[in-house]
Amino acid sequence: MNARTEFPAAEPAITQAALSQLSNSHLDALEEETIFILREVAAAFERPTLLFSGGKDSLVMLKCAEKAFGAGRIPYPLLMIDTGHNFHEVTDFRDFRAKELGADLIVRSVEDSMARGTVRLAHPGESRNVHQSVTLLEAIEEFRFDALIGGARRDEEKARAKERIFSHRDSFGQWQPKAQRPELWTLFNTRLQPGEHFRVFPISNWTELDVWQYIARENIALPSLYYSHKRTVVERKGLLVPVTELTPLRDGEQSEVRDVRFRTVGDITCTCPVESLAASAGDIVVETLSAEVSERGATRMDDKTSDASMEKRKKDGYF
Repeated sequence: MNARTEFPAAEPAITQAALSQLSNSHLDALEEETIFILREVAAAFERPTLLFSGGKDSLVMLKCAEKAFGAGRIPYPLLMIDTGHNFHEVTDFRDFRAKELGADLIVRSVEDSMARGTVRLAHPGESRNVHQSVTLLEAIEEFRFDALIGGARRDEEKARAKERIFSHRDSFGQWQPKAQRPELWTLFNTRLQPGEHFRVFPISNWTELDVWQYIARENIALPSLYYSHKRTVVERKGLLVPVTELTPLRDGEQSEVRDVRFRTVGDITCTCPVESLAASAGDIVVETLSAEVSERGATRMDDKTSDASMEKRKKDGYF
């Protein structure tokens, strides 16, 4: 009798509905964790604040805060440290969203720190982005904040991948990587000494893809810069630098108009777009699936030099 080879039956194809359900379950878990952390901060600290730039990550966090507490009932103010060189589309949207939610918005400016003499630029064209640390620490002292909730994610950059969700900062606002507290079983140590505070990152475990899937699912409105638009740019060191009054053409450079979008938004002097035709959150989800470079690696000029490395800046009091 001839031997007969048995092959396992083919697995049924995963349907689009099943994939959608799987994605929603994953997003539900991330949302639940974020809401838990936002409520934990409200319960554990006396004077917390939510860092709100008007960017996509802070808008996702604000959406979770709205779900956690309700519109008009977020129990802590929103805080933005403005370099004075932010895209107006972002700051206008920041003001609109805060007003729409009925949230208190506090804005402190690097330019005010420059006027006080606490920030001094090496030259007029120097990026102010790194100097936000000074203005932030001044705001912490002014309002006596004991917890600052930020939208940083571990997948953005290697220094952020090392940081805890509840990140202890000393009385100088400094992060000490070797002195981090364990966070086993989602138990957070919130003990503080006088003058110390915490930075709290509720969306640490989200990825860029998670953020865009959540934006698409929840239909979260964003500044227009995040979607494809035509912009005059110049190629410089592998990045597309927007041509503006703050970032003009250099000798011998040629500009061109391209279809671009911003993966992250920040100070004009150090934030670059990427080439893209993505006009919706769904389009960006598809693009993100094939992205080979992190959003900061593809778009931030200030991360390219060791003097401005994220870990050094965080030790100096940066977000």
